Amino acid sequence: MTVLHVATDHDDWDTRLAGAVPRGPRVRVVAVEGRSGSGKSTVAERLRAALVARGEAAAVLPMEDLYPGWHGLERAPRLLVEWVLEPLRSGGRARWRRYDWERGGFGAREAEPPGPVASGGVLVVEGCGSGARAVRPYLDLMVWVEAPRAVRDRRLDSRADAAVYAPYRRVWAEQEARFYAAERPREHADAVVGNGGPGLTGRRPGRGTR
Repeated sequence: MTVLHVATDHDDWDTRLAGAVPRGPRVRVVAVEGRSGSGKSTVAERLRAALVARGEAAAVLPMEDLYPGWHGLERAPRLLVEWVLEPLRSGGRARWRRYDWERGGFGAREAEPPGPVASGGVLVVEGCGSGARAVRPYLDLMVWVEAPRAVRDRRLDSRADAAVYAPYRRVWAEQEARFYAAERPREHADAVVGNGGPGLTGRRPGRGTR
């Protein structure tokens, strides 16, 4: 398998990444996978914008909507398949319950992604677990985002909600370590985005675990 490697210090990296997404009338699914602090959310948003610029309907689904709490990484890929990917493959509409991190439970069911994506576009699923073994049969492209450990640590330290995240940081890191040791998504990636500069700081996590 030929793996596309792009670096975010090149101006056209997002366009090159969008060019790797297959075209077609059906819904295509892209996973943006990587460790906490690697810059996944920024890569996903830049990819979405580049897809829109080439005339595609595109939307981003963050995995933090599907994690059932701070101990929920292992379960989330199955929810992604059940609520989103299998319905889309069957020609139906993805429906899922967004996790409410303040309340500590899933909210009411809601229909997403937007209609144009559900009928033929690109769904970008972003977050740890999006490249799980159970998810991979549904993917048209898997993107691995990587950054040096020191960079990832600085990003996690500078999060707007760092104080809230701090008590769970070790818990989440342990789940990530088990997940990556067992699932090994990096080895199945179609594209690798290398970053580490100040331009990829990610959006402020509102509910979950970047």
